[in-house]
Amino acid sequence: MITTIPITSQEIRKGAMRPDHLEEAVRAVREDGVVVLKDVVDAGHIAILREKMQEDVAALLAREDAPFNWNTGNIQQDPPPFPPYLFEDVLLNEMVIAVSKAVLGPGIKNFFYSGNTAVRSEERQPVHADSGHLWKETVTPIYNLVVNVPVVDMTPENGSTEIWPGTHREPAVSIHEDIKIPEEAIRRQRERSAPFQPTVRAGSVVIRDIRLWHAGMPNRTGQPRPMIAMIHAASWFQDGSPLLFPKGAEGFFEHPELRTVARFVESPIDYIRAPHAYEYEQTER
Repeated sequence: MITTIPITSQEIRKGAMRPDHLEEAVRAVREDGVVVLKDVVDAGHIAILREKMQEDVAALLAREDAPFNWNTGNIQQDPPPFPPYLFEDVLLNEMVIAVSKAVLGPGIKNFFYSGNTAVRSEERQPVHADSGHLWKETVTPIYNLVVNVPVVDMTPENGSTEIWPGTHREPAVSIHEDIKIPEEAIRRQRERSAPFQPTVRAGSVVIRDIRLWHAGMPNRTGQPRPMIAMIHAASWFQDGSPLLFPKGAEGFFEHPELRTVARFVESPIDYIRAPHAYEYEQTER
């Protein structure tokens, strides 16, 4: 099972987690590699993002170079990076920031704002880690946390991500290798602990160690399952290209604990064209 922290409305109003909730969340991330913070994003904000992101799926699928991840059942999808779709409880959630800081230390930064959407399919992704350990065959310190925000209820039926608990401590891959987990390592791990697909309510947040093994799973419903993704990094981790947001949004991202690696631009941001496919060989559709 996945550890789920029942964040209270009082914690959200105060913008501070109870010490016992923070302690349990940090323990789950360190031991299991994953934790859920329940109902920490406003339902109205989720509804706005859900409507827009589900509407955008058709435009992404219409691209000749649609950004599929391994197969046509999973597509890379950026949320719209401009008002009225920017929400503090998504991008600057105080509960999430508290966990990230406790795990990664001070000076954390967010250098990723994208997501993935499961569309109707019978295909699954290979078991993989989004990134491996810093050195080959060595269990290294945690350096990145992936922050996922489901905008629809996420269930095994609609493609809830398969999670392999505890595998962030398995040195199966390093950052210098293919992120797919070798079959022999999968076999050994399955004998120790079976993977599972959690049910996570929209508006909750899933925080996981970037090294945790996981896989996108088939969505057997007719409704796309979008999920926003951010990456919180330790202060010493070298980030990539800055995220693009519109001029005038600078003040929105000011936060004393979390720095957003961003560039603010005058020109329109074509977020539909931005995502790229990953290990997908384009075929005639």
